[in-house]
Amino acid sequence: MTRSRLGLLKAFALLFLIPGLAGLIVSASISEHYLDVMPQTPVPSEYRVVPRWIHGVTVYQTAQEDRQLNIIEYSSVGIFSIGLVLGIFYLERWGKARASEASEEDTYLAHETK
Repeated sequence: MTRSRLGLLKAFALLFLIPGLAGLIVSASISEHYLDVMPQTPVPSEYRVVPRWIHGVTVYQTAQEDRQLNIIEYSSVGIFSIGLVLGIFYLERWGKARASEASEEDTYLAHETK
């Protein structure tokens, strides 16, 4: 694999890893916020009847809040996973390229010393 293709693979891995990690951080901070402000008992008058388990505490939220946080969490995990797979693929290809370069150098040095 050429250096430019390796660079492109690295860029795509980072393009998915960084936003995925940022989304996970955002969803964790939203969960912490929910833990602080959401009621711990259902409040039907405010439609806060959907339970969410956060750090061993059940808080109640609206269906829309639950849906929004689920979308953020699941999409962040998906994006991060794609970046992780691309990063592992990049490291595997990079290792093979480095081994190939080292092998070529060893061959060149062996012929040069004869």
